[in-house]
This record gives sequence, C-alpha cells and structure tokens, in this order.
Amino acid sequence: MHAAVITAHGTPPVYRAHPEPVARGEHEMVVDVLAAGLHHLTRSKANGTHYSAGGVFPIVPGVDGVVRDPSGRLRYAVLDDTDLGTFAERTVIDVRRSVVLPDAVDPVRIAAAMNPGMSSWVALRRRIDFREGQRVLILGATGSAGRMAVQVAKRFGAAQVFAAGRDTTRLEALPALGADQVLTFDEIAAAADVDVVLDFVWGEPAAGAMLPLLTARADRSAPLTWVQIGSMAGASAPVPSAALRAARLQIVGSGIGSLSPRDFIAELPELAAAVAEGALDVRARAVPPAGIARAWDDHRSDERLVFVP
Repeated sequence: MHAAVITAHGTPPVYRAHPEPVARGEHEMVVDVLAAGLHHLTRSKANGTHYSAGGVFPIVPGVDGVVRDPSGRLRYAVLDDTDLGTFAERTVIDVRRSVVLPDAVDPVRIAAAMNPGMSSWVALRRRIDFREGQRVLILGATGSAGRMAVQVAKRFGAAQVFAAGRDTTRLEALPALGADQVLTFDEIAAAADVDVVLDFVWGEPAAGAMLPLLTARADRSAPLTWVQIGSMAGASAPVPSAALRAARLQIVGSGIGSLSPRDFIAELPELAAAVAEGALDVRARAVPPAGIARAWDDHRSDERLVFVP
C-alpha cells in the first residue's frame, strides 16, 4: 500500500510505498481509509510540539478519519499512540474507538468536522457544568474549531455567543452561524459578563484579554470558567496574578488526559449525526495524495483540508 510518511521533525510527509498494516489486538481491525482531516492536532503530534507526541520516526500522521471496515460499513475512527495514522490507504483501528456511520454520509465532510467540532462539544458536555442560558465567549472564533464552537454553543442553548478573533473578514461571517456579537481582542470588554470562555488561542493574546474582561464585569464574584482548549498563539501564557484575585475566575483545560477516551467516544455518535444531517456548517477541501506535501503547511484557507487516498 501507499501512505504519507514523515521521517523527521520539520519535514512534510512524502507519499510512498509503506508496509501493509497488521491487526494484532483482540479489538483491532484493518480498514480502508476514505478521508482523514489535516487538523492542527495532526500537525502538532507529527512535528513533536503537542504534549502527546511520541517522537519516534518514521510515522504516518493522522489522528482520525472515515474508514470502511471489512464488512463494508463506514466508521468514524479515532487513533491514538500509533505510528500508523490515517494518512494511508489502509490503517489499523481499535473498533471500540469508532462509531458506525450511515452509508449516505459524505466522508470528506465528516472527516473535516469531527476533530474541530469535538473540541468545543466535549468541553461543554463533559469538562464543565455548562447550562442552557449561559453566555459564552469564544477566543479564536475565526479558525475551524472556533467556527464550530459558535455553532455548538448555540446548539447547546447558549443565550449569547461572543466571537472574538483577529481576522475581521472572517469575523463578519460568524453572525450567520449564530454569533450574537463579533469582537476584536481590543473590544473584549464588551463580553465581560459571560459565564464561559472557550479559548483556542492561549499565549499572549489570551493573557492580555483576561484583565480587561474581568475588570469590566458587573459582578466580579459571579463565576467565570475559562476553558483552555487550543494554543494557536503560544503554548505558554503570562497569566496576571490579579486575574486570579480580582474576580471569581477558574481556569481549566479540555483535551487528551483531562478527559478519558470514554468521554470522547461517548459523544461521537451525536456529533456525527449533527454533521451528517447538515446541522453544522462545515468548510472542507479534499486533498489527493500528490498534494499532501504542499498542503501540509498551508494555513491560509479557512477550509479544513482533508486527505483522500
């Protein structure tokens, strides 16, 4: 078979011949890959910057995908701790980390949406006690995960959704997806009285937004839960000490480790159904094997790139 193979940090994958996968465990099966998303997680695990990266080469990247199992059924599968990901013609999945999909689904659409959609979906469902009627601020709302978070928060009953980002052109499109107000980071105080922040940015921008947001709150003793999900602006943030004393702020993280695999898997069927039925807007572009090296570092588009072997 063929696969996209990475041989060292900082190098793009090369599509080449690769040994056939072999299922060894009781719950493992060899499957045909139909579509696999080029997510930020996929890149960061491959280049060693994600905290769950293994650092052993060569590797085939890809953390999830839409696959066809030996019986012909379509599945969405999540992979973890493997050097044979989904950027291949075939791979090995643990059937317990997969869900069966309807035959009529668009594999590219599912592969594009599940990972970015899951980040906010699982955070609101499993990581915090989110309640219908609460107000949500999304930092980094112009990326794929942020756009999905706007829609997910509204789907779960958020009374108000504030969408913050730096790209004003992309911000303009978010009210159509459910954002009640769009903001640049300089305008963050307008969202002062939210109950939850979903932060896909972290780094200096997130830390710089904390005090303007907190000091503008009408009631600083009202709880504010800041959920750290992504780190597009940096892995570390210089959180001001005053932010932890001047308001009732709780900072938590949502991701691999802070939630069990069981928590993620339990939410997959409902999220997949929402994507399949068109309830969530998805922007996706299929990338053939010949284009994977060129697409690997392409961050310009707001479409989620999807590898299609």
